[in-house]
Amino acid sequence: MGRIRKTTPLWLIGFAYVSTHPCLSLSTIIKSEVHKSQLFIYSIFSFPPESERTEKLSPNYKGGKMAAVKRIKLGSQGLEVSAQGLGCMGMSAFYGPAKPDSDMIALIHHAINSGVTFFDTSDIYGPRTNEILLGKAFKEGVREKVELATKFGSVFEEGKRGYRGDPAYVRAACEASLKRLEVDCIDLYYQHRVDTTVPIEATVGEMKKLVEEGKIKYIGLSEASAATIRRAHAVHPITAVQLEWSLWSRDVEEEIIPTCRELGIGIVVYSPLGRGFFASGPKLLDSLEDGDFRKMQPRFQGENLDHNTTLFEKVNAMANRKGCTPSQLALAWVHHQGDDVCPIPGTTKIENFDQNVGALSVKLAPEEMSELEAMASDDAVKGDRYMEGIATFKGADTPPFSSWESA
Repeated sequence: MGRIRKTTPLWLIGFAYVSTHPCLSLSTIIKSEVHKSQLFIYSIFSFPPESERTEKLSPNYKGGKMAAVKRIKLGSQGLEVSAQGLGCMGMSAFYGPAKPDSDMIALIHHAINSGVTFFDTSDIYGPRTNEILLGKAFKEGVREKVELATKFGSVFEEGKRGYRGDPAYVRAACEASLKRLEVDCIDLYYQHRVDTTVPIEATVGEMKKLVEEGKIKYIGLSEASAATIRRAHAVHPITAVQLEWSLWSRDVEEEIIPTCRELGIGIVVYSPLGRGFFASGPKLLDSLEDGDFRKMQPRFQGENLDHNTTLFEKVNAMANRKGCTPSQLALAWVHHQGDDVCPIPGTTKIENFDQNVGALSVKLAPEEMSELEAMASDDAVKGDRYMEGIATFKGADTPPFSSWESA
């Protein structure tokens, strides 16, 4: 955190505490003299004095201003999004207790004002409460400024995780998400995980009807196999596939990425920072709250973690040479995969968000990309991405559509 440097009076508003963050920016907190129950938070992007810098400045800050976040085309159907999105899961679920709505809404609005307008949620986050949070954040004209993505298909039934893609469920899930989000239409609607008991043609066929009815604009898949992506795309154009891709999760490069590019499908990348690993390495575990599911993931366990720490140390050393943070370097590697790729790193803190946006200004030469990829070889990482029982694209195939039609 920064430290208080001075107090500045603000005409008719109150006064401001001005705090210097050693790496990122100045934050001005304005406390109203009239409305003492309210706290207004603004961000002023300017450099702290050179003598007070104790860490590297984010490369995204140029001349005291945030560098612009460019726009990209996602897929081939016309969806345009910010080149980096914001994953909202950790605000409400899986990474410890849910964070206060007021703080998360302030973060969301800060993201929009910074040029990040692509937001990712799911009905399973909370469950359901993350969608409700975004519904609150997007009121009073904010909805028109953003691209909203949510998902269906991951369920908890009788205390067990499951997956559903039958048409009746698809429709019911969409209607429920529309109500929680308080919107008339969802920009990008994903099947969160593939239901391997239902032909993908039946699932996407119902999603196609939702497009025709104006309830959703674009269709996406998450953690789908290459064969499933092809079959789905034949029913209705798939705009985006969401997958995990980072310096320690590169198995999608063999088949999934080439399939998406062949079909003109955009690539949305979740966990581009290795669930926070590339921000602080093994120290991450010291800061995890009770209930944080990362504590149970194989890559964060015992010998696996010890082995994986070597990769972090190499990335950190290169980041030091380049004058950026290791998280910015890892995120920049994802950005340099192409203009059809949109990473959606999640965070619950404005200062971390600002660092993530700073990755957009980290430039990597071809030889630097090669150096990073040599570090992140197959044997550089130990442990599966998920604990047993959580579906991934491996084996995410479905029965032939003929079996559904005959039934």
